[in-house]
Amino acid sequence: MSGPAVISVARAGVEAAASAAAEALEAGGLVVLPTDTVYGLAASLRRPDAIRAVFAAKRRPEGMALPVLVASPEDAERLVPGALDAHDAVLRRWWPGALTVIVPASAQLPPAVTAGRTTVGLREPDHPVAVAILHAAGGALAVTSANISGDPSAREIADLPEELLHQVAVVIDAGRCPGGTASTVLDLAAHPPRVLREGAIPASSLREFLPDLVG
Repeated sequence: MSGPAVISVARAGVEAAASAAAEALEAGGLVVLPTDTVYGLAASLRRPDAIRAVFAAKRRPEGMALPVLVASPEDAERLVPGALDAHDAVLRRWWPGALTVIVPASAQLPPAVTAGRTTVGLREPDHPVAVAILHAAGGALAVTSANISGDPSAREIADLPEELLHQVAVVIDAGRCPGGTASTVLDLAAHPPRVLREGAIPASSLREFLPDLVG
């Protein structure tokens, strides 16, 4: 497979870049896109073949679920009806942003995304290009960090591993990702809620909204 098409947002514009990414995703290709934390590797939720390709490209263990990025809270509600109802205050404070929330999954989600689990991780990114791509692609995508599993994440396209790029159809270059630190992962399906990974948002800040938080 030849190298991916690299589309510069600075030259093409956000709308054209988002359109090209959505077209590649709909065709079953993998797309590298910028987020507010690090560059992500995206696949369409409607293409099980593409979701499987994410695992192969990253050498990601099959038992690890894939996070889902959403363009808006409304898109999240569409994917997991009612699962976020009790957490409005947390989402209003931290979405869009570097907070991934684990909530009960629904039958609308492909089994390959949840890896057979009963939960799913959702995040609304705070990056205009990522949001434009998500909107163009239907509101939600399976997205994980664009790296080989276990290796450092990529904050700019120069950091993307060649091994992974050989499996990618399109790279959307929006320059350096502003965050650089992975999202914090908050398990809201657990009782009490639990921090599974402390990233850009410290647990102490979350505890202001969730006093019984563990971790």
